[in-house]
Amino acid sequence: MAGDPHRPLAPNTPGTPDTPDTPETPGTPDTSNTSDTPNSPYTPRPLKSPYVPLWRRWRNPLRRRTDRLRTGLGLALLLVVPAALPPAMTWAADRAHRHFSATAEHQERVRHRTTAVLVDAAPRSPAPRPVQAEVRYVGLDGGTRTARTAVEPGLPARSTVPVWVTADGRLTEPPMSTDEIRSRTAGWALVAALAVAGTGAAAYGVGALLLQRRNLAAWEAEWAGTAARRPTPP
Repeated sequence: MAGDPHRPLAPNTPGTPDTPDTPETPGTPDTSNTSDTPNSPYTPRPLKSPYVPLWRRWRNPLRRRTDRLRTGLGLALLLVVPAALPPAMTWAADRAHRHFSATAEHQERVRHRTTAVLVDAAPRSPAPRPVQAEVRYVGLDGGTRTARTAVEPGLPARSTVPVWVTADGRLTEPPMSTDEIRSRTAGWALVAALAVAGTGAAAYGVGALLLQRRNLAAWEAEWAGTAARRPTPP
């Protein structure tokens, strides 16, 4: 009978090993699933790069003529602006250096160095910077004059300080030094570079704005043309 507990079990099929069922160990991967093998139809496709080459964008049939013009304008400015920077900076630096060198030579001719004497002790200052004090000096005409100028803080009275005077006897700044000429020349070269870059950016902005207005005008014209063909509601 099928439910007889004393009935002997059927022997195993010849050639089939008698392997007991072993429990699955936690964490052991199931190797019976072959969906991850390279030849499996379930293998996921590799993700495509979101980058689209420029030549494919240029031949995109959805791109309008104004879009191509805008792209061409940007590429042209990317080539022209960097190429125009060195000549512009060189030209501006040369003109500035000539101007400031001539100005320094003129200042050396019309300004004269002399020695002045402090009338009173110079005030003290916690910061290491010049302070204003009254000095007495002799002008080019031989007359004695008094004026206020920048001196080192804490100098005692009757100390001598160098000053520069003009032909009419007024105190003035010393002529421009070589370092000052070089610094001002570099500043004007930087201004020229910023002017070229700003001109390029402004040209692109104006061109893009004009092309955008042209797109809006074309869109309004097409919309007005289709309005007459649209059926009117009953």
